[in-house]
Amino acid sequence: MFDWLKKKIQPPVSSPEPAPEVLGLRLGGGFELDALKLSLLDGKVTFADAASTQIIQAVGRVILDESHQLLRFYTDDDGFVQVLLSGGTTDDCVAEVKLWYFYQTRPVDGDAAWNRLLDSELVQPEWNLDGQVFTRAWDNTRPVAMTETTWLKDGSPSDTDQFVMIYERALADTEDEVEVLMVAAEEKILQQRAEHSLILSTGIDLNPTDFRFVS
Repeated sequence: MFDWLKKKIQPPVSSPEPAPEVLGLRLGGGFELDALKLSLLDGKVTFADAASTQIIQAVGRVILDESHQLLRFYTDDDGFVQVLLSGGTTDDCVAEVKLWYFYQTRPVDGDAAWNRLLDSELVQPEWNLDGQVFTRAWDNTRPVAMTETTWLKDGSPSDTDQFVMIYERALADTEDEVEVLMVAAEEKILQQRAEHSLILSTGIDLNPTDFRFVS
C-alpha cells in the first residue's frame, strides 16, 4: 500500500563532480602571462610565440598520492599550466607551477611498439629535440604511471592512463633555470579499444608574479 510513496520519494541524482580550480584558474576562464617573462624566454626555450592571454578549454587532474595532486589547465594556445598541490586543494597548498607547450604528438601502432616505448624508449639517458639535449631527471628505471581525469567545456570527465618520464636541460645565460621535457605514453580506451600515443611537451617554471587570471 506504500507503492505511491515509493514513486514520489526517489533517491537524489548525484551531479557530476565539477572541474577543479586553483589560483583563479578555472574551466572557461582566462589568464595573462607577464610580457617581460615571455620576452626573456625568447630564443632560449623550445616553444615560441606564446600568447600573452590564454583561455582554459579543459582541466585535468592527476592524483599522485594521498597528499599530492597535479592540476592541468589546457589552453587555446596548444599548451597548459600545471599546478602541483601538496597537502590540500587550496591556493595555500600550491607547491609548484609550470607552463607547458606541446611539442609533438604521434600515434603508437601495435603492441610491440607500445611495449618497446614503455620498456626502453621512455627511460633512455637523454632525449634530443632539434639539437637540444635533455638529460633524464628521474632515477626511475620504469616510467611513472598515472591516471588523468579531464573535464571538457561541457563538464563531462574522461580518464587517460599515462606513463611519464621527465628530462631537463639548463637554459643559456640563466642561473639555476631549466627547461623541462615531459615524455608521456598515453593509453585511452575508446569504444572498448585501446588507443596509444606518445606526447612530448616542454615547460618552464612560473612564479606567482608571472601570470594573473583575467576572467
